Amino acid sequence: MGECQQPGCSSGGPQNAGQDSDENVKKALARIKHKFLVMSGKGGVGKTSVSVNMAMALAEKGFTVGIMDVDVHGPDVPRMLGLTGVKAGSAGEKLEPLHYSDKLSAISIDGILPDNDTAVIWRGPLKHAAITQFITEVNWGDLDYLIIDSPPGTGDEPMSVAQTVTDAHAIVVTTPQEVALSDVRKSINFCKKLNLDIFGIVENMSGYACPHCGKTIELFGSGGGEKTAKQFGLRFLGRIPFDPNMVKAGDSGNAFQLAYKDSPVTKALHDIADIMANA
Repeated sequence: MGECQQPGCSSGGPQNAGQDSDENVKKALARIKHKFLVMSGKGGVGKTSVSVNMAMALAEKGFTVGIMDVDVHGPDVPRMLGLTGVKAGSAGEKLEPLHYSDKLSAISIDGILPDNDTAVIWRGPLKHAAITQFITEVNWGDLDYLIIDSPPGTGDEPMSVAQTVTDAHAIVVTTPQEVALSDVRKSINFCKKLNLDIFGIVENMSGYACPHCGKTIELFGSGGGEKTAKQFGLRFLGRIPFDPNMVKAGDSGNAFQLAYKDSPVTKALHDIADIMANA
């Protein structure tokens, strides 16, 4: 691989990546009480939407929360939060994460690229170095929760997180249909092989309440996530119904939970946040 041309990257990887030590990682992580890696076996299950809205729910409860978007090829967290850019410190200073509120902040590769259409063409070592920098060179401060949103599958990014954030807990997001559940089982086995604790399974897009008759329509089936959790002896965190307004809110960068406080989706997200807060 030739010299890296991406921002924040030198011929050996992201700037100062070789200088990041295990001690620096430990010091940074020691200031974060709880770390959760949100992952999925396949794309299209709403994993990032769940990550962002779980973080919002925790922040609403008064916790200090950070979101670290480690999907370097398709970072969507900033868009869903309505955030742009990144606050770069001067030489020797840390990067400031983007602040959604006084309780919620986020970092993503998207914030340091020249534009949203720039393709990141990195292999595993560069991704690992970038993830390490997101931990050690971002001024997270003291956090109650760090939500790490990874790309779908069991590739470099979730592996790097599992190896770097050794006390992280995985939350696996799925939809009810069998094709998604098959991939979830691969994610579960991935976690077991890497000794990554699985906190639980979330079943997203689980039913849709017809706005006209009120009848629940099972768009993707129902109950598959809970069945899989029982099969593997894992905690089932809950079902999040499908709501088209969630899609609109994510695309526009508006907070769904503020606009639809009484929605079944909002209730489900806060119920999951309660489980995380009381674990």
